[in-house]
Amino acid sequence: MAKVRTRFAPSPTGYMHIGNLRTALYAYLLTKNMGGDFILRIEDTDQERYVEGAVDLIYRTMKETGLTHDEGPDIGGEYGPYIQSERRNIYKEYAEKLVELGGAYYCFCDKERLDKLKEAQTARKMTPKYDGFCKGLSKEEIEEKIKAGVPYVIRQKIDPHGTTSFEDAIFGKITVENSTLDDNVLLKSDGLPTYNFANVVDDHLMNITHVIRGNEYLSSTPKYNLLYKAFGWDIPTYIHVSPIIKESGKKLSKREGDASYEDFINKGYLKDAIINYIALLGWSPGGEEEVFDMEGLIKNFGIDGISKSPAVFDEKKLSWLNGEYIRKMTIEEFTEKAMPYFKDAVKRDVDFTYLASLLHDRTEKFSDIPEQIDFIDELPEYDISLYTHKKMKTNPENSLESLKNSLPVLEAITDWNAENIHNELFKLIEKLEVKNGLILWPLRVAMSGKAFTPGGAIEIGELLGKEESIKRIKAGIDKLSAN
Repeated sequence: MAKVRTRFAPSPTGYMHIGNLRTALYAYLLTKNMGGDFILRIEDTDQERYVEGAVDLIYRTMKETGLTHDEGPDIGGEYGPYIQSERRNIYKEYAEKLVELGGAYYCFCDKERLDKLKEAQTARKMTPKYDGFCKGLSKEEIEEKIKAGVPYVIRQKIDPHGTTSFEDAIFGKITVENSTLDDNVLLKSDGLPTYNFANVVDDHLMNITHVIRGNEYLSSTPKYNLLYKAFGWDIPTYIHVSPIIKESGKKLSKREGDASYEDFINKGYLKDAIINYIALLGWSPGGEEEVFDMEGLIKNFGIDGISKSPAVFDEKKLSWLNGEYIRKMTIEEFTEKAMPYFKDAVKRDVDFTYLASLLHDRTEKFSDIPEQIDFIDELPEYDISLYTHKKMKTNPENSLESLKNSLPVLEAITDWNAENIHNELFKLIEKLEVKNGLILWPLRVAMSGKAFTPGGAIEIGELLGKEESIKRIKAGIDKLSAN
């Protein structure tokens, strides 16, 4: 069996879409699982969409995510160049060769004629397609027009009779009527190839054995196969993956601003969690396990686990998975990663290592941190209804009593730390013969102005320090007394 070779062939449009990254990941995992080579190729033939700096973004994302390519524009290889715009002469040569083989023809139709043809077909409710006007030109007529400098394109010649079939590893046998296929342009008048033609030529010349791409290309694949057959080339194994959709059922779309890889990094997700989650969008490892590092993904990945159904992008699931990765971090790793978020949200002098220990098990993504600690610098405005907690059996009236009972106990503590705060408050709880929550919940609300905090009253007290804690408790007493 030939060595497995897959490729990732993005267009440099300045954006690493989640769907693109999944295609790259699947190609990488399949190759590495089967001991093959993974190739990076830049498809920049559509110069109008080219974005400055986009190629660097592709390199950076591949490097960050661990999708290490074996050949590519930046590292070379024996099948280069790996940038399509640098392969212009190759496409021209093969387009002309295809004309000789009878699989393509020169077309000299100008825009005006093509527009009129499209209008007439649309008016008759026909699917617009080329009518083969130049298909019958003689060799002499073609040479004369080329000599006269008449602009031309090279079109694929498709026999309108019969059917074309191909096998897809996911969707099985697909058959289309040739009459539905258009004689598409292969080589444009500027000498650059169209996307479809460049793909076929490059995949053949680079010995690509498996082509992984979105199932929106299923309808184009018969045309690819007719090109392979016209050249007499081996056809690669096709693996068409279903789209990633939103919960609304709409497809994730670059145009609609759906998140790119960088957006998720900026939202505070870890790259390993993003890669893990993207792998599970349309592929199942077959067991209960869902948390995989790259090594685990490579070991478990296989075509048979890829689903035909669209994958629903569920950010809650991504957040859960990210939380699993965060909990695997050491407290030192977590503190380092969380520090920019801490410093953005807190200007007071606090023990950030202690703060990290409180947040480590409560954080699903780093961008959630500022909202959890925004009470540290300044007590937010809050409603006294927060003091009502069914489970703790608290309400504004008994909360006021609890704060009044707690205040002198806390004021008397000379060595202010979590252990001493805990000991003194639990002595009070025992003395009053009440449930813990009756004392601790009102203190948490008074010191934070929030129902959800990293840690309870004792931890918040340690975090804020004695002076600030006492000040806030007194403010809570005044607030409740005024009602």
